[in-house]
Amino acid sequence: MKKRDMDILNDLQRFRCLTRDDIIDLHFKNLKQPVTCCNTVLKRLRRDGYIEVSKERQPYIYFCSPSPIKKDSTKIPHFLKIVEFYKSLINYEQPRSFIVEPKYGKEYMEPDAFMLWKKAPFFVEIQRSVYSDKVMKEKVGRYESFFMSNEWQQEPWQPQNKKMFPPVILITDTRYNIESAYVKFYQVQSIKQLVKMFEPKRTEVAMKDSNIKVTGSPLKLMTD
Repeated sequence: MKKRDMDILNDLQRFRCLTRDDIIDLHFKNLKQPVTCCNTVLKRLRRDGYIEVSKERQPYIYFCSPSPIKKDSTKIPHFLKIVEFYKSLINYEQPRSFIVEPKYGKEYMEPDAFMLWKKAPFFVEIQRSVYSDKVMKEKVGRYESFFMSNEWQQEPWQPQNKKMFPPVILITDTRYNIESAYVKFYQVQSIKQLVKMFEPKRTEVAMKDSNIKVTGSPLKLMTD
């Protein structure tokens, strides 16, 4: 089996399901004929029994065989939203790790994803509906319980010298009043908005021999 075949199967296992267009974006985007090549590979993988397909929606949705979820699962839109987030993420930088719905225990939070991205750990919550204040408070409380447990300090990705609790990226169109003394929440509508929050906003002006050099945000010099 080709490496690309294995990569497709691994992504289907990780994300639970992918549309044909998702598979093109992740594995065929740089080819001259991405649609034709993808269709050919998916047809072969179906023929050989590695994948299954649901034709109830357009574009078709593909699953590993046997499928980890039902083809009519109500969670399919949720998983496809996670894929959408992941695709926007890799436009900036490939995460070193991206785990869908990691499990930490029933008494703790259930994030949509955990990732190591831009040399830092993050939990990810992708919101498709509006939560009540009570539900959001309970969600925050679960993160705080995990923080207080100190179990996170034993995670294999933790550096030896300085332990770090991952901040939470909350992808949402609704702004919530979140208060926590232990966990940092970033409420953004997209990963683009998050990246923009951390862009350098420095302006350095150096003068030498009556010449002005400007780096950072551009300045407009106005004269009478």
